[in-house]
Amino acid sequence: MDKKVTAIIDKYDADRGQLISMLQDIQAEFHYLPREALIQVSETMGIPLSKVYSVATFFKAFSLKPRGRHLINVCLGTACHVRGASKVLEQIERSLDISRGETTNDFKFTLETVNCMGCCALGPVVNIDGEYFGQISAGKVDSILNKYS
Repeated sequence: MDKKVTAIIDKYDADRGQLISMLQDIQAEFHYLPREALIQVSETMGIPLSKVYSVATFFKAFSLKPRGRHLINVCLGTACHVRGASKVLEQIERSLDISRGETTNDFKFTLETVNCMGCCALGPVVNIDGEYFGQISAGKVDSILNKYS
C-alpha cells in the first residue's frame, strides 16, 4: 500500500462520493493515475476496479500514463486556428522534440491540444500548468518554455 494514496483516501474519509476528488489528488501527486493506486482505491473503498477505471477514463483531465511535471495545452479552436495556433503547436513540438499527446523523455513536459479554452479574443492561446499565454506566436514559444526550465 502506498502511503501517499492512503493519506489521500483518509483525507476524504474513504467517502465513495469523493472518488473524483481522490483521483484528482492522486493525479496531482503522481502526475497520472498509476494502476497500483487505482487498485488500492478499489480495494480500500470496496468499489469494483472496473468502476474506478470507468471514472478515470471518462474524464479527459485524467491520464493513465505518466505525464510531465508541466502540462502544456495548445488551443486549436477556430479563433486560435485562424490566428496561427498550428504554427505555435509546430514550434512547441520542435522545441520539445515531441508530438501532441506525448511527454518528453525527462518527464518535464506533456503536450496536449484542446478545442477551446474560452478566451478566443486572446488567440492563439497556450496554457501551461493553469497559466494562460495569449496572442502567442511561434517566435515567443522558446522564451515561454524557458520559464519552466
